[in-house]
Amino acid sequence: MNWDDTPEQAAFREEVRSFVRDRFPASYRPAADAEHSLEPEDVLGYNWPVDRVSDDPERREGARAWAAALAERGWIAPHWPREYGGAGLSPMEEFILHEEMMRARVPTVNGIGAFLLGPTLLVHGTDEQKARHLPPIAKGEATWAQGFSEPESGSDLASLRTRAVRDGDEYVVDGQKVWTSLAQYADWLFVLVRTDPDADRPHRGITFLLVKADAPGVTIRPITDIRGDRPFCEIFFEGVRVPVADRVGEENRGWYVAMTALGFERAGIGATIKYEQALSRLVDYLRSPEGARFGRRNPALRQEIARRQTEIRVLYNLARYTVSRQAAGEEPDFEASINQLFGAELHQRLARTGARAFGRAAALWGRRGAPLDAVFTHMCRDAVASTFLGGTTEIQRNVIATRGLRLPRA
Repeated sequence: MNWDDTPEQAAFREEVRSFVRDRFPASYRPAADAEHSLEPEDVLGYNWPVDRVSDDPERREGARAWAAALAERGWIAPHWPREYGGAGLSPMEEFILHEEMMRARVPTVNGIGAFLLGPTLLVHGTDEQKARHLPPIAKGEATWAQGFSEPESGSDLASLRTRAVRDGDEYVVDGQKVWTSLAQYADWLFVLVRTDPDADRPHRGITFLLVKADAPGVTIRPITDIRGDRPFCEIFFEGVRVPVADRVGEENRGWYVAMTALGFERAGIGATIKYEQALSRLVDYLRSPEGARFGRRNPALRQEIARRQTEIRVLYNLARYTVSRQAAGEEPDFEASINQLFGAELHQRLARTGARAFGRAAALWGRRGAPLDAVFTHMCRDAVASTFLGGTTEIQRNVIATRGLRLPRA
């Protein structure tokens, strides 16, 4: 396939580059020593949902000014209709926008709300839900977190046990969620609950609800990860009352709404550029006088780096193929799971390659004084979670087998 830009796409790409140069706040700079979220769209040194409420006034105002600049163009949610605060961009224009932002190393804004919940509401939401929730997301005024996984119900999501019982015009929710990314900074949660415990199949008794993060009965507790950071949380629901008007889709049909959201989650460009930049930085360092000593000690490293470079280009082509399907009017399906699976395993291989390059020095955790600021030491810790974030490798292979290859279910 030919991925060269058309003249119109090339002009839009230059427009994005000029916008970033002119409008990104000069005072909004990376926090070099801060840990970061595990999301593929994370840019080293930035974490916009955290930055917007930072105790550092310069960082907080920089994050908000950047969101305001993007919102002026409708570029927080670029693919949404203009009536909801989007820009009405085509799938390929949106791809180019995010590719150029990642290459410029500036953060996207409102990731989970803009890229997961928003598209899901456009497909399944009521007019009132769209009018209420989409504009604040598109302005960077409301952030969201995803409440799907539970203890013992992560990979097997259909076995979830958080219960919602109908009481007039409300649901009463009780249960627990876990591994909810950045929930401590969210204004709202979108949550899967069980409304029919007697359904003949587990996925048929699930409902999709929108829940205020500060609603009475909601308790959010951050979890410390392997890096010592707290990018995700466990959430407890104790008698939380949720209006029926905040249900997305039909009762007991929330599984199908959730599958729409997960399809959008697995179809991004962010990981490709992130890995490409990390590998390029490694190569530049090993070619420098300071880093040359590491390369000389490992003659097989050149071949290993070449393999990683090839794999990154494969991942880029998978992302371009997925967006080409979207441009043809199709929703992401098993192709998105291929992206997720290949990208997750590549993340781990790339991390190991970088760590091997530095030998014993790869054990240094502190960034100051460590080779290449310990980037790959930290990446090794990040990558542990890659093969279960957004669906485990086993789940992705099942999706590819049943939906892509049409193999029978076991």
